Amino acid sequence: MDALQAAVETAAPSGAALKRRLQSRHIAMIAIGGSIGTGLFVASGASVAQAGPGGAIAAYIAIGLMVYFVVTGLGEMAALMPVSGSFAIYGEKYVDEGFGVALGWTYWYSWAVTIAIELVAGQIVMRYWFPAVPGVWWGAAFLVLIFLLNTLSVRGFGESEYWFSLIKVVTVIAFIAAGLLIAAGLLGNGHPVGWRNFRTGDAPFVGGVHAMMSVALIAGFSFLGTELVGITAGESENPRKTIPRAVKQIFWRIMLFYVLAIFVIGLLVPYTDPNLLKSDVTDIGVSPFTLVFSHAGFPLAAGAMNLVILTAVLSAGNSGTYAATRMLYNLAAEGRAPAMFATLSPGGVPRNALYATMAVGGLCFLTSLTNNQRIYLWLLNTVGITGFIAWLGIAVCHYRFRKGFLKQGYRLDQLPYRAKWFPFGPLFAIAICIVISLGQDYQAFFAARIDWMEVLSIYVWIPLFVAIWWAYRRVRKSRLVRYEEMEIGPWLTRPVDGIGETRERSRGA
Repeated sequence: MDALQAAVETAAPSGAALKRRLQSRHIAMIAIGGSIGTGLFVASGASVAQAGPGGAIAAYIAIGLMVYFVVTGLGEMAALMPVSGSFAIYGEKYVDEGFGVALGWTYWYSWAVTIAIELVAGQIVMRYWFPAVPGVWWGAAFLVLIFLLNTLSVRGFGESEYWFSLIKVVTVIAFIAAGLLIAAGLLGNGHPVGWRNFRTGDAPFVGGVHAMMSVALIAGFSFLGTELVGITAGESENPRKTIPRAVKQIFWRIMLFYVLAIFVIGLLVPYTDPNLLKSDVTDIGVSPFTLVFSHAGFPLAAGAMNLVILTAVLSAGNSGTYAATRMLYNLAAEGRAPAMFATLSPGGVPRNALYATMAVGGLCFLTSLTNNQRIYLWLLNTVGITGFIAWLGIAVCHYRFRKGFLKQGYRLDQLPYRAKWFPFGPLFAIAICIVISLGQDYQAFFAARIDWMEVLSIYVWIPLFVAIWWAYRRVRKSRLVRYEEMEIGPWLTRPVDGIGETRERSRGA
């Protein structure tokens, strides 16, 4: 045990450790809830408007397949090596120490700033009911609520996120059911809709490849959060069973919800409807979900959807706080951040990491309250690409992990869970992530005058990621891990502690 690891263990109260209290239902709902939010409830209409119903469905299926390969690859590694910090650890062990460090800090930053974004969205939603109340009070109240949900215990977080996510799932199912009944003429005006909106104008495919690329970007942002299944591995009960079970559920449920929801919108609302282009939480009255529920004869559709969107906002902030806190804790436990952030409460909550994450999220939120929101808008732009960097990192880790696993002579049936379609899966995910990352603001380069400050804010994390990786390699003399040197064998026989962290993490292996 090295000196740093000894210091980390000493910092924790006696017997304190991350607690394995998350069940399969919690993990599945955390990942599903993390990817069902305002992107589906509000911005989905813009997808149909840009690419038509057929183009939108095709784009969501393509991105959904990429997400499938990312999540199943992550599940393969997490089921074998269920540790807090997940893919940051895999990056260190299967790619390069510097790569894992850069991945961990990028992911922490992504969610820490996202907390502020969700607080801003929450205060805008509350303006619907209480226009006279200053938004800062709602933001502060939500910040305290999210803090309390994360400070008690991991089980408390899991339960709160389960019910937040269940509300969203029930809403999507109700939307799909109501939409199909309206299309069949069993609700609404009683006249079947048929396929006429799939034949309106240039439908079903509008705008060609350019439009589908734009929708693919929207779809990618909508699916962000599914990788949370890997973050929960270090605190899941019996992870070698719960992680594979959750991974199998996540993809099909998310694909079903998103693709069917887009299909229903395309059936009922022509892509030429100007209301579809309104994709902000302030436009809840013309959300495609609100329109469909109104047509079904539900008089309180706008108010009900506003409540659901508030739930989605709180859910995203809640799960984002959990993810950022665990990532910062892991960085500290591995010696990549100050050891104070590895301190655990008796209940197994990394309190100092939570305090730091909430402080950063709160400070970022305060920048939105200034008259000149330039700093907040800069932060908002920088977050966009970080999720795709995380997915790219996961795919690279999985590709190298599997290559190393086979290179060392192990059999695939020795894995607790095996991802399908290797090596096509991770290579496909890597390619799509690169295309989406580089194409996030490609329109800016075709403008008459390029706004270089905006371009810099959107792409800045690509050179920052490389800089962190390069600096760590330079200072610590790290190098690419050879397949023959990867730590794989011990995990095949090493038991996982049912009440704490995996034994190697608590003893500094």
